[in-house]
Amino acid sequence: MSELVPEPRQKPVVPMKPMGINASLLGYIGIDTIIEQMRKKTMKTGFDFNIMVVGQSGLGKSTLVNTLFKSQVSRKSSGWNREEKIPKTVEIKAIGHVIEEGGVKMKLTVIDTPGFGDQINNENCWEPIEKYINEQYEKFLKEEVNIARKKRIPDTRVHCCLYFISPTGHSLRPLDLEFMKHLSKVVNIIPVIAKADTMTLEEKTEFKQRVRKELEVNGIEFYPQKEFDEDLEDKTENDKIRQESMPFAVVGSDKEYQVNGKRVLGRKTPWGIIEVENLSHCEFALLRDFVIRTHLQDLKEVTHNIHYETYRAKRLNDNGGLPPMTVETEENHESNL
Repeated sequence: MSELVPEPRQKPVVPMKPMGINASLLGYIGIDTIIEQMRKKTMKTGFDFNIMVVGQSGLGKSTLVNTLFKSQVSRKSSGWNREEKIPKTVEIKAIGHVIEEGGVKMKLTVIDTPGFGDQINNENCWEPIEKYINEQYEKFLKEEVNIARKKRIPDTRVHCCLYFISPTGHSLRPLDLEFMKHLSKVVNIIPVIAKADTMTLEEKTEFKQRVRKELEVNGIEFYPQKEFDEDLEDKTENDKIRQESMPFAVVGSDKEYQVNGKRVLGRKTPWGIIEVENLSHCEFALLRDFVIRTHLQDLKEVTHNIHYETYRAKRLNDNGGLPPMTVETEENHESNL
């Protein structure tokens, strides 16, 4: 009897790699115009950016926001009553503006939180802020699941939260730690040391190191979070920011002074002018470049892809699929039918 010889196993068919086409050999295609097309469309529609400022009264939150955007955009600059008393509980006040520069329109919303940390008992005073942030996610989610949803959903989600730390030079308050511990999971927090001109250079350096250490010990992650770095270039750039710049020690001012024949934003003191945009005086320029010139789009993407998606997944999972239909949603549904 002849011995059965097993048939040799056929090698799996490996799909051929697509051949690279050298566009220069075939003539100009025009792929490089996509960037210009996107730029034109963005310039026409503009874009949204929503920034929240949190901290005790008297830390210069309004002044810093005005300095960041070189406009009167803060709550106090928009019809604030000088006789207004500190609220007994945390209030949320949002002021919207349209800023245009170089033909690009930005719908800027500044969300202020008067009353935060100003009471004798500040227990759970971050809850109204967390509620507001989640309400904006809920509003966006309801628009998304509408059958007849808008072509462009209005974006009121908080993209960035500047948390102002008092320049004590000692350590973070329990309130600071509790706020950042709770809110870092739902919004991009950027810690800043307010009124840094009240400290010497040595005190400022030591305080920054102490704050970074306390945040690390308490497991608090601020923006840019390490796990969201997309590649080596991002990691290198963001590591430098996390290890050297954070928290930004800043000084804000919307007043101009003459220094060496130039007009500069600054604060006048008995010993001279503190130039806001001079890196040897404070780190305002680093904060501005970080928030607006290098990471603004990333702040929006992390908000949408991480914080909003986390809220959306939990919300839909808890409700078995979709949020409950509102009267408006039902009316839209019926009109479509």
